[in-house]
Amino acid sequence: MTTPATTPATTSAATPAATAVTTPRFDLPDIDTFTRPYWEAAAEGRLLIRRCGACGAAHHYPREFCPSCWSEDVLWEQGSGHATLYTWSVVHLNDLPPFGTRVPYVAAVVDLAEGPRMMTEIVDCDEAALRIGMELRVRFRADEGAPAVAVFAPAGARTASRPPSGRA
Repeated sequence: MTTPATTPATTSAATPAATAVTTPRFDLPDIDTFTRPYWEAAAEGRLLIRRCGACGAAHHYPREFCPSCWSEDVLWEQGSGHATLYTWSVVHLNDLPPFGTRVPYVAAVVDLAEGPRMMTEIVDCDEAALRIGMELRVRFRADEGAPAVAVFAPAGARTASRPPSGRA
């Protein structure tokens, strides 16, 4: 089990800077040696998935073994970034930092073109326009102090979400 990461909270006159209270963040992944290639690719605006060399199945989230045949012959593969909307829910209340500042947002499950399903967020789309099966394209959001994460927007939507740092 992982412990939420913390970031410094805003200090007030009553709280000296030396004893600033930290606020836990529940949106930061544990980046380790195995997942580092995924997060480095995301920072470059690329979506990686895993594909099994034994049975050919693609999977996401990244695992060190194939969930279809249990082979350990799995490699990173560049994803196309194309997906279709499988299901979604509009979140209006979330008190975990930093989600409370993002409400409402659309939590979703998408079918990647390569086959796997992926949990994500839909951006740049009015919730009334969402339709099961609608075509989506990957975008990357890089909040300050957090790694870039894959989010999806309708195909052809203009990018309004923040790109990874250093990218236009």
